[in-house]
Amino acid sequence: MEIKTSLSRRHLLKWTGTAATIAVAGSLLPNFGITAALAAELGDGDIGVLNYAYALEQLEAAFYTQVLATPYRDMQPNDEVILTAIRDHEIAHRDFLKKALGRRAIPGLEVDFSAVNFGSRNSVLGTADVFENLGVAAYNGAGQLISNPDYLAAAGSIVSIEARHAAAIADLRRAYSAESVGKGNVDSKGLDGALLPSQVLARAAPFIVTPVTAATLP
Repeated sequence: MEIKTSLSRRHLLKWTGTAATIAVAGSLLPNFGITAALAAELGDGDIGVLNYAYALEQLEAAFYTQVLATPYRDMQPNDEVILTAIRDHEIAHRDFLKKALGRRAIPGLEVDFSAVNFGSRNSVLGTADVFENLGVAAYNGAGQLISNPDYLAAAGSIVSIEARHAAAIADLRRAYSAESVGKGNVDSKGLDGALLPSQVLARAAPFIVTPVTAATLP
């Protein structure tokens, strides 16, 4: 579903299942101990952007934690090594942003991975591919919204790691092919995608239970 301009600019934005969805077939799995508040308001300015990034890192960290807690059938040693490294990076990003935000951090989010079949390599890696490329586009799109140069530098450091993750997942899925160097995500000018927060939040919505509001982010 396309997000209307009035919602993407100044009106209340709520993540719901009626937003644009990502088709990932799978089986029902419970949430795993992430406690959510009734709602999470991202806030204004740089704090809003940092909370936005913090929400996405919470989602990614939770996903890879579940992947390794319930390994898919026939997980190869190389798969486990790469997925473990990615999990550890996402946890580090999450914790870094939480510390930087301090008392202004949104609460822990309740996630919903019922659309993912954690017993299937294709389902897990397909979802990882979506998350990592969405993360790259999210940081690329949010950079223009950051005023503090220190925050911008931190975001630039994180997005480069997200891009490494996207490449690693692509290699696991398709070995050495055109797909592993960004096909479908890199344009004809050699530039990666960039999405505004409203676009990214809509795509992440099916995986998050906690209502998240963004009063000022575009």
